[in-house]
Amino acid sequence: MKKTDNKAIKKTGLGAKASRRIDNTVVYIVLILISLIWLFPLFGLILESFKVEYQGQTGYLWPQQFGFDNYIRLFKETDFFKWFINTGIMGVCTAVLQTIFVLSMSYVLSRLRFKGRKGLMNAMLVLGMFPGFLTMILIYKVFSDLGLVLEMAPVGLIIVYCASSGMGYYVSKGFFDTIPKSLDEAARVDGATRFQVFYKVIMPLAKPIVIYTILMGFMAPWGDFMLASYLIHQNSAGMNVAVGMFEWLSKTMVNSHYTMFCAAGVVVAIPVTTVFLCLQKYYVEGVTGGAVKG
Repeated sequence: MKKTDNKAIKKTGLGAKASRRIDNTVVYIVLILISLIWLFPLFGLILESFKVEYQGQTGYLWPQQFGFDNYIRLFKETDFFKWFINTGIMGVCTAVLQTIFVLSMSYVLSRLRFKGRKGLMNAMLVLGMFPGFLTMILIYKVFSDLGLVLEMAPVGLIIVYCASSGMGYYVSKGFFDTIPKSLDEAARVDGATRFQVFYKVIMPLAKPIVIYTILMGFMAPWGDFMLASYLIHQNSAGMNVAVGMFEWLSKTMVNSHYTMFCAAGVVVAIPVTTVFLCLQKYYVEGVTGGAVKG
């Protein structure tokens, strides 16, 4: 009887193991197919960037002749390098300032209890539901009076990106809520100020959410088109990469700039992809750590 039971258990175990392997294989195949579909446009963009036999769109994907002509033209014949620098400066400044504002707001709402706290949180939640383009006319009027349009548009855009960033406190506050308040109390008993608690106690423990906030702030200016085009008004000196590259897709320029547009897309993807790949571990930890009820 015991031998029969042992054989049945072994068969069941082998069956479960084989079934698990089959399930994993199917899952991996599906994920690989999804990845290939997702990466296909990027693969096509890279191939188009090396196509030198014709500068417009063609009906085939694989270049008949490979070369770096589009990349050379990109930096020699256009203002792309200026646009790239503008966007990079906006990305770094936005990442630094936005991180300071968001983390400060999140710490205050997570740790302090004051009159009007709930009302403030609810008000910011409601205001965050309104799309930003509703204020574009007002923003342009104010920035035009201040001289922060056209070639000075990058400065104006940095202000816009950072001005209301404190309203995006949700994820960071959720992360701070997971840190025991007893650490704050122990530091306060030892004579630490609120700022010292925030800087020396909380921040070292909040590395994932700090990096997550920096990453979000850095990536935002690289893809902004609507507000940027509204403030820049086709002024090349103040363009970011999104607005500048969009000009090459117009009917009059697409046949002579399409492959160069693809090359610019590859160059723009390099810093964003590099930063994301280096920080993706902390990005995941920040999102999952902040996804708690606060």
